[in-house]
Amino acid sequence: MTPLKQKTSQTMKPATAAKKLGIYLAAAPTDFQEGVVSREELNALQAEPPQWLQELRRNGPHPRPVIAAKLGISISGLARGGVTEALTTEQIEAIKAENPLWLQHERANQVDVRKEAARIKAKHEKEAAEKAAKESRER
Repeated sequence: MTPLKQKTSQTMKPATAAKKLGIYLAAAPTDFQEGVVSREELNALQAEPPQWLQELRRNGPHPRPVIAAKLGISISGLARGGVTEALTTEQIEAIKAENPLWLQHERANQVDVRKEAARIKAKHEKEAAEKAAKESRER
């Protein structure tokens, strides 16, 4: 019988943990930025976020994926609109209120992309159903 190995905890870099938490790493506390995060610590942060994490999620600054989602556009659309820095919730709300032409254009693009994705998905589902029907008839 082989001796049991001690189970080691899976860890991740702070950047990976920040991405999973949906926060901007540079705005996180220094000890979070400089340490490693175990899977258990990440789960604890997600289950019961400390005050600093709640504050970051509520007011920012937010990373690009969060900004894009709040504006209803793609990350590429942010870049085309000239948004390259992390923004606070207040700044995002100001952009929404202003509703600049670039944002209107990117939201329209996003609608078109989603329509096309839905069309392609429906097409593939139809083709798969037709193929399955044909195979069942051949049996």
